[in-house]
Amino acid sequence: MIFALSRSVRIAAVAVALGLGGCQVGEVTPRGYILDEAALTELKPGTDVQRVLQVMGTPSTVSTVGNKTFYYISQTAEQKFKFMNEKITDQRVVAVYFNKNFKVERVANYGLQDGVVFDFISRTTPTGGADQSFVRNLFRGLGSFNPFGV
Repeated sequence: MIFALSRSVRIAAVAVALGLGGCQVGEVTPRGYILDEAALTELKPGTDVQRVLQVMGTPSTVSTVGNKTFYYISQTAEQKFKFMNEKITDQRVVAVYFNKNFKVERVANYGLQDGVVFDFISRTTPTGGADQSFVRNLFRGLGSFNPFGV
């Protein structure tokens, strides 16, 4: 009887394992611009706008005033099982700032650290100003970003 019970338990365990085998485990979904760290290191102050476009590609969006900032926006989400909601694990906005001659002035790689917008290149949290508001609004909007409508 004990042997029969343990066999039943083993059969149930195998059935559960096979049933869960159809669910993908740990699916990671990148969205938006896929950041190439090597390409980012090529962008030095003084780099021409054409070179930026060659190295980084077309930006996700451009600043509305003067077109002097390119924004490359990305998000990474993870879903442990198909039946669970996905969780945002990373959000990034790479901002390439240009001077009046359209040469790179500086590059910032904004992300979220402890719920605050944080520049991973300079290791600072930017303060005030229109650009900070724009980046913060981008992160608020990214929370519901889903290009596939799923």
